[in-house]
Amino acid sequence: MLDVAYEWAGDLGGVPVVLLHGFPYDVRTFDEVAPILAGRGAYVLAPYLRGFGSTRFLDDTTIRSGQQGALAQDLLDFLDALKIEKAVLAGYDWGGRAACIAAALHPERVRGLVTVDGYNVQNLAYAGEPAPPEWERTYWYQYYFHAERGRRGLDRNRDELCELLWRTWSPTWDGVATAFPASAPSLHNPDFVDVVIHSYRHRYGLADGDPRYQKLEDLLDGEPPITVPSVVLESGADGVGGPSAAEDREFFTGPYEHRYLDGIGHNVPQEAPEAFADAVASLLG
Repeated sequence: MLDVAYEWAGDLGGVPVVLLHGFPYDVRTFDEVAPILAGRGAYVLAPYLRGFGSTRFLDDTTIRSGQQGALAQDLLDFLDALKIEKAVLAGYDWGGRAACIAAALHPERVRGLVTVDGYNVQNLAYAGEPAPPEWERTYWYQYYFHAERGRRGLDRNRDELCELLWRTWSPTWDGVATAFPASAPSLHNPDFVDVVIHSYRHRYGLADGDPRYQKLEDLLDGEPPITVPSVVLESGADGVGGPSAAEDREFFTGPYEHRYLDGIGHNVPQEAPEAFADAVASLLG
């Protein structure tokens, strides 16, 4: 499906760790995390998600899907391509969603999971239910993307729009102005706009999914539990509204730890690299 670009660090014989970025970020978010983990004996891999960086679709006719099933299948295909039988998965936002789904549906492939803000699997049956208004106002960009005006806005103003999201989602982080330019080139992938728009329309039932992922999506309707050892990181200053990650406890039926990161925003690996790396390292043994 994809020619996946990725970066790596550490000893090839170490415990495989796959770090998964979100929207609208890229693997630069792990620049400080990766060497910490490599120094602790991990073999660290950070793939660019579909629509980001140098990752490319192999066929021009493939639907540029951004649905959760596609992200999860990409992760499993990535493990298969590199002949990695079992890995620690760690991610946030879109990457955290892919990691949660892989852990829930294929626990035999996952040594452990680090997920920011809890159980990130979307229950599409509830997509039409309103959230508290204070949360809803932070989702403005999602509703913007539902219209063609939003597609054009993302296409024409992607750097300005995405940097605005970085700043508002990480309101306490003074490193945005320095960090964003390093990730901005990844947002100019030729499939970026199509994948992003599809993601935010599909999750609200406004766009059909790619039929090849329907069986996987059907399994997710049942909100499968995560049985692998898991560390849930909760952002204390996340600019995107939502419930506390601790409220997702029932979805984790294996060994579980919840860590609250006071004053940290949405982009946890880049804002708190040592805390993120520490969580991953706790699952390497």
